[in-house]
This record gives sequence, structure tokens and C-alpha cells, in this order.
Amino acid sequence: MTGAMLDGFVAGVFEHDGVARTVYVRGAGPGVVIMHELPGITPELARFATTIAEAGFCVSVPHFFGEVGRPYGNAYALRELAKICIRREISILARRRSSPLVEWIRALCRAEHARIGGKGVGAIGMCITGNFALAMLVDEVVMAPVLAQPSLPLLSLGKRGRAALHVSDAELDAARDRARAGARILAMRFTRDLLCPPERMERLREELGDSIEVIEIDSSRGNPHGIPEYAHSVLTVDLVDEPGHPTRVALDRTITFLRERLS
Repeated sequence: MTGAMLDGFVAGVFEHDGVARTVYVRGAGPGVVIMHELPGITPELARFATTIAEAGFCVSVPHFFGEVGRPYGNAYALRELAKICIRREISILARRRSSPLVEWIRALCRAEHARIGGKGVGAIGMCITGNFALAMLVDEVVMAPVLAQPSLPLLSLGKRGRAALHVSDAELDAARDRARAGARILAMRFTRDLLCPPERMERLREELGDSIEVIEIDSSRGNPHGIPEYAHSVLTVDLVDEPGHPTRVALDRTITFLRERLS
């Protein structure tokens, strides 16, 4: 379970409640836990984690599914999604509860804060793990949650389904309390992304008010930057690393947000 695309990372193991997973660590500074998207730790995800580490953070990337370093592919992503459904660590259809995997990630965040110290840690979720960053607010050590194209629940039907947040009522109450106490949250999506519908961002604004900053990148047909309508992964697969490009602006804002909250 190694790959050239993870050069510069140190692999370790973190165990909680009898479950042990490999965690790839790189950099020095405030801690940031990056939760990878489907289908796994791709080269694009590794490049993003490296960028965050080089910006002055100690990045931890736990391995949940997929083959480390294997490039993205649609068939590959569908196979991994099928495995996730069987393992039931991620409840892909749940509207008002988070996935069992969230507890393990919370424990990792606490452990990283205890190891590194500082104000707290950042937690970046993407796609199928995007909603997890909101659930992390239950723990006060999480000071900088980033929700990149939060996509759960999948197959959302009706306005309520599209607006669902994949967190329990208690977790949402905790997020509201943290927001009232001064917590800040960053979220982002492409405007034509069917996996992360606009109703989800509207719901986040309704629940969290001015505490959440939402970046929505125009991916409509004929948009000035030529972003395809099917674009989904703002910070990884669909990132165009050119100054002034909306995805690069979102990446730069992510780094600034982490600095504001953690440094």
C-alpha cells in the first residue's frame, strides 16, 4: 500500500476503538487532518496535501479506502463506492445522522492536537467525506473545518433530501453552538455539481449564518473559465493551478482560512 505519489510523507498507524488505519503525515506547524474523497488517495489528493503542508501545516491523511497513489477513474470510483456500502462505515443515504467513521476521525483530530499542540486542528472533508468536517465541530479542538463539495446523502430526492447535511440533530446543535461562540466554517462547490446541490449550501447558511463562508464556482455552460459542467472536486481533480483561476482562488482561500484559524 505504497505509491510514488506519496513521496515526502511518513506513514504511521493510528488506532481507536480497535480500528487501526494508516495515516500519512507531512510538514510542520498546526495540524490539519485531510479526509480524502472517492476513490482514495489519488495523485491529485496527494498534491493538495503537499500544498497544504508546504504552506506551513502538519498534514495528516488517513487512508480509508482505495489504493494509495492510484489515479482517479470512474470505474475505480464506482467499485470503491460499492465496497463502502458493504462495509457500512459510511452511511451514504443517511440524512440526519453522520457515518460511523466520523467517531474514528474525531479521535484522530484529538490525538493530532495532543501531539502538536496549538490553538486546534483543521479538518478538510471532500465529496463523500465533505459533510464529516461539519460533524467534527462537536470537538472544540477542531478550529478550522472545510467542507469541499459535501455530497452526502447521495441520491438525494426532493428539496429536503438535497438540503440534508448528513449530521445528527445533536451534531447540528453543537455546530450552531460553536458558530455562536465564534467558530468559522468554509464550504465550496461548483454551481452545476449534482452531487452537491445548491440547497445544501442554502441550508448551511440558514443554520450557521455569518459563521459560514461559501465559495460557489461558476460551472455553467459557457462560463468564462471553461470549467466543465460535470466539475466536482474543487481542490483536487478539477483544480486548475493558475493564478486567478476560480479553483486556485478557492485553494488560496483555504490556506488563508487555515492560517487565520490556527496560526
